[in-house]
Amino acid sequence: MAQFSMNALLGLLALAVSQSSAHFLLNYPPTIGFGDTLELTPPCGGFTVDFIKDNVTDFHVDGDAIAVTSIHPQSIWLFRSTLDLNVTTANWTDLLPAVEQTGIGDYCEPAVTVPGSWIGKKGVISVVQDSPTETLYQCAAVNFVSGSHSPPSVCKNVTGLSASFTADPTLFVPATATASTAGSTSSSATITGGSSASVSAISQTGAASTAYAYGAISYLMGLAPVVLLYHGNQPVQ
Repeated sequence: MAQFSMNALLGLLALAVSQSSAHFLLNYPPTIGFGDTLELTPPCGGFTVDFIKDNVTDFHVDGDAIAVTSIHPQSIWLFRSTLDLNVTTANWTDLLPAVEQTGIGDYCEPAVTVPGSWIGKKGVISVVQDSPTETLYQCAAVNFVSGSHSPPSVCKNVTGLSASFTADPTLFVPATATASTAGSTSSSATITGGSSASVSAISQTGAASTAYAYGAISYLMGLAPVVLLYHGNQPVQ
């Protein structure tokens, strides 16, 4: 009976993932929303920023973490932010040059900085993933505060992961910092993962189906590390 129950559970989890098109999770700052079929929708994966309803996080201008989990074996990341609360017409500021990640699992930039003039203001942090098959989007609502912050427990880099600055014509981000780049991390341009902790993900939509999809993906990553669906590339917006 125990074996049957486990097989049934695995079958349900596999079905949940097979019907999902999600390929990255925004763990920190907490995402404003996650939807399997919506993550292709710019600029925030199909969700609207609402500072009354969203889980708004303090983000420290002198250094704070951005933590994600990728199910793509290789992808390029764009980390950007804006003070414009209407993100559909926002003027985005690149927080780092484009980052190329190789390896499946947790990836974190532990000390991303933003302009000091943003202290005391509300803003949106956008994370864009450009993979060989698609471009995906998620956002976090934040309050910009002074100082720096120690990385949270979800900030980790899985063993075998590597990340380095690169250029990406799809994201229109160069490999070196420019006047439009807000800051950099305290780590070097090349990151090598060294902690193979289990996947941890945060969902703020409040929907049981969304939380279940996150849990299913996290659980199955240890069993089926590559889950790829084709949707076609689209330019970053």
